Amino acid sequence: MSFTSWRYELGRQPASTKLSSNKTVRRIRVRGGNVKWRALRLDTGNYSWGSEAVTRKTRILDVVYNASNNELVRTQTLVKSAIVQVDAAPFKQWYLQHYGVDIGRKKKTAPAAKKEGEVGSLPLILFYSILLCWFFVLRAMPACIALGMGS
Repeated sequence: MSFTSWRYELGRQPASTKLSSNKTVRRIRVRGGNVKWRALRLDTGNYSWGSEAVTRKTRILDVVYNASNNELVRTQTLVKSAIVQVDAAPFKQWYLQHYGVDIGRKKKTAPAAKKEGEVGSLPLILFYSILLCWFFVLRAMPACIALGMGS
């Protein structure tokens, strides 16, 4: 039995796409005269937020983890199963437009200027209630000492 090498069985070297700001894409002729595009260096990708069912083109910041090989993390190689860190700005903009909530920012807790005659803030009310309790404790103290309950 003889083995012959057919053209459609042609295997190619892996692309080994790297994370780089210098985008490089190479054109490859395939069977039937068709064309495929092989990415050699990329910095953006089309990523999806699964729970919100929204997809945006966003910048890739870093390759964080790769289950198959730590060398691929060190060399910043982009493969199908790689865990990457992406820029969240496009998703934040969509969330703000869709829900009206600006996510990822801390709420400002600047104290508002109070007018005279307005009820004070909660910490001030707590302070006065504690002060009032101590007043009654100190008032009742001489009676407790006279009855022999004080130490």
